[in-house]
Amino acid sequence: MGLLTGEALVLLAVAVATFFLLVDLMHRRARWAASYPPGPVPMPGLGNLLQVDFQNAPYSFGQLRRRFGDVFSLQLAWRPVVVVNGPAAVREALVLRGEDTADRPPVPIYEHLGFGPRAQGVILARYGHAWREQRRFSLSTLRNFGLGKKSLEQWVTEEAACLCAAFAAQAGHPFSPKALLKKAVTNVIAFLTYGRRFEYDDPTILKLLQQMESSLKEDSGFIREILNVLPVLLRIPGLTRKVFSAQKNFMALLDKLATEHRETRDLAQPPRGVADAFLDEVEKAKGNPESSFTNENMRMVVADLFSAGMVTTSTTLDWALLLMLLHPDVQRGHRGLLGSGSMGGTLVCPGRVQQEIDEVIGQVRPPEMEDQARMPFTTAVVHEVQRFGDVVPLNLPHMTSRDTEVHGFHIPKGTTLILNLSSVLKDEAVWEKPFRFHPEHFLDAQGRFVKPEAFMPFSAGRRSCLGEPLARMELFLFFTCLLQRFSFSVPPGQPRPSDHGVYAFLVTPFPYQLCAVPR
Repeated sequence: MGLLTGEALVLLAVAVATFFLLVDLMHRRARWAASYPPGPVPMPGLGNLLQVDFQNAPYSFGQLRRRFGDVFSLQLAWRPVVVVNGPAAVREALVLRGEDTADRPPVPIYEHLGFGPRAQGVILARYGHAWREQRRFSLSTLRNFGLGKKSLEQWVTEEAACLCAAFAAQAGHPFSPKALLKKAVTNVIAFLTYGRRFEYDDPTILKLLQQMESSLKEDSGFIREILNVLPVLLRIPGLTRKVFSAQKNFMALLDKLATEHRETRDLAQPPRGVADAFLDEVEKAKGNPESSFTNENMRMVVADLFSAGMVTTSTTLDWALLLMLLHPDVQRGHRGLLGSGSMGGTLVCPGRVQQEIDEVIGQVRPPEMEDQARMPFTTAVVHEVQRFGDVVPLNLPHMTSRDTEVHGFHIPKGTTLILNLSSVLKDEAVWEKPFRFHPEHFLDAQGRFVKPEAFMPFSAGRRSCLGEPLARMELFLFFTCLLQRFSFSVPPGQPRPSDHGVYAFLVTPFPYQLCAVPR
């Protein structure tokens, strides 16, 4: 009896191994085509999971690019992935082949957050009717609530004044600006979404920021990838609650805000923000099963606005202040010759940031977006901060909705695409000093602002960042307000901070402190 049991176990093991081998071979079949992008040899079952350092994926992809070229393939367990690098290939994939590459891959790990067919939001929604409907709504509603208008600019300017007051309260002592920057940017999103702001010591905003920071750490790394490509593991009781506790807590906080907001809605008054406008659309869509305007989807749209708007802009401003510490000549400086500009020839500097602010705006009135056209150097600095900071190096994943071709390589339908924006923003063939902070990348020989085509921190094509106009407004107004009021320096006795970043989906500066001295 024992012998029969042993033989049965052996047969079962062979059958299981054969099954997994056949499945593995089935998922590798695309690689057999001569025109499929090259890549490292995958291991049975695991694919290339152990050959990529997910704690520093941009570096890993850079190493693989050197071996296999601008377009290479990976196999993450049974999921085919193609990584696209360099300005030409990335633009081809996002713009020229945009209709083929605008889909999003399914992300099983987000099911625990409530994502589903009728609750996809805008950022991660599959490419189709619901996504188009939500993107149109978001763009038109943001415009209605002031995006690109004086009303929103005035709100950002008032929030910048609150931020400057918080900096002034530090009385020139060393402090980390990170939390204050996040609070200011979060208040802009809260205004657009709910028509309200939080005091900087409000427990709600403190909890939101804490959970958001923790959730970003959860959203990168090896464990996330394993659970995403082997979703059967998500069925383990209590696993997602333990591994993704911060993301669940973040959503719970947003749910609480939404409930409070809904309870205070006055239908006799115009909408206070995006949330009210969405609720109006939900009422109109009742009885229409094809509509994406549902209470469940409102939850995800609001989460998209908060998660995207809270972190990327504040992180870019964090980089901006760090780089002003490390480059006091750019912060203050004087007129003079700076050497070669990105367009060749001798570049005559129109002035440093604070000098330009003093000449164009002065010390009394707050900056306005109209000032930007007369401030080429400051505009160049803001763009160079975005390029050098490289805050979202790998973009969000795309997926092909049909067979397509990029850079001469055949990419089958259903392939996940990773668009390496870092390889574009730091391409050695485009940028004179790709790995150094060099504002002259955005100035011609006469000191006029220029923007190379390879500048795409907001991505490009159909899935380009929804909030790009808002982010550009915030970066210019917050940055110029702070530099108008303060000079920033490394605290006495502290070492010079590093200009290297820490990767955890976003690239953030290493923790640092500064002194903000009133001018």
